[in-house]
Amino acid sequence: MDKKVTVEELLAKAEQPSKDAMRLHPFYKGKVGVSLKCRVRTFQDFAIWYTPGVAAPCLEINKDPEKAYEMTNKGNFVAVVSDGTRVLGLGDIGPEAAMPVMEGKALLYKYLGGVDAFPICLREKDPDKIIYMVKALQPTFGGVNLEDISHPKCFHILDTLRAECEIPIWHDDQQGTACVTVAGLINALKIVNKKIGEVKVAVIGSGAAGIAIARLLMSAGVNPENMLAVDSKGILSKDRADRETLQSKFKEKWDLCLKTNPKNKQGDMAEAIKGADVLVSVSASGPGVIKPEWIKTMAKDAIVFAEANPIPEIWPWEAKEAGARIVATGRSDFPNQVNNSLGFPGIFRGTLDVRAKTITDEMCIAAANELAKVAEDHGINEEYIIPNMDQWEVFPREAVAVGRKAIEQGVARKDVPADELYKMAENTIRKAREEVQLLMKEGFIADPDKK
Repeated sequence: MDKKVTVEELLAKAEQPSKDAMRLHPFYKGKVGVSLKCRVRTFQDFAIWYTPGVAAPCLEINKDPEKAYEMTNKGNFVAVVSDGTRVLGLGDIGPEAAMPVMEGKALLYKYLGGVDAFPICLREKDPDKIIYMVKALQPTFGGVNLEDISHPKCFHILDTLRAECEIPIWHDDQQGTACVTVAGLINALKIVNKKIGEVKVAVIGSGAAGIAIARLLMSAGVNPENMLAVDSKGILSKDRADRETLQSKFKEKWDLCLKTNPKNKQGDMAEAIKGADVLVSVSASGPGVIKPEWIKTMAKDAIVFAEANPIPEIWPWEAKEAGARIVATGRSDFPNQVNNSLGFPGIFRGTLDVRAKTITDEMCIAAANELAKVAEDHGINEEYIIPNMDQWEVFPREAVAVGRKAIEQGVARKDVPADELYKMAENTIRKAREEVQLLMKEGFIADPDKK
């Protein structure tokens, strides 16, 4: 097929979801709501679920707050919290405009992980006030997903809440993207027969995703001395002219300056890519952000993760023609989609099922390893290094890996055997999906094409 036609078709295809969204969002007036879990046989049951009967569980929880996990939905509630300052690629569009994204996140949590997630969009940009608000939500929720918060404050918010909260705090723009990227890289390295501790890695983009990816890659075994990170001003280095600004205002970037690039290499994106075995880019939407001639300078059997949306930094065929052996993007219409939705539903399912107090880097790596194993079990190849969302077993298997790692690390409140964890996750996820299908079948979720 002619490449010009291909590009035109891809752009048209990319625009179609937006057109459908503008028709269907007002039709449904949102994507999530509240449904009942308990039976209501007659109005007499209200005496059980509300006053006077409800006083008994209230008093029991008052004596032992942990009983909230047994007598309320706390253990399956997740708050999706945003201040609307960095929504998708749209920037600071405000909390109301962020609601469709947070509702979408809640939908994915429910359908893929059986998690009851609720969007909470805050009219507040002060990071310390956001921290205060999230901490105040802990009695209601079993966990919190931070979403679309601008950097560098997102790092301060996440790190503070992880240190000070009794429930798991997750920032999907950081941890989710990093987890799924690591999963894809694990299998890509198997195909090209390279070891994670020996490969040279260039990370392009030093925002929330790029820094988190760099951190988790190092935790997964990449030698920091073999890594170069790049921001809009060039390669991160201890000798950069703006090092004082980095030290005072961007401590996460400065941390990468200290850990990576021991030879203090200077230069731009092209210089960082030269000789790299692996390129991970989470920067500006393309195409043309990464040039084919730069890919030609990479090592043999190069691996390229061009994750910008809606258009990757370089078209996959351009990267392959330039010498890349394996290419991954953030798009579903290309092979090897790096999709956060493969991570957070299963990760939180396992986290909640063992009542973990936090989500550690080791839990993220356990999830990445299990994602890689799922794909490997189906037979990995250059165009299939990571599972697809429609592969059912991804999410319960991921939940087991995460839950067991939490138990191993001593951050879980419950010790649940692996086989029982799998059954719990499988049953919860199946129920959530079948409930949606039943509501659609019975017409309670309306078909917009039927008048």
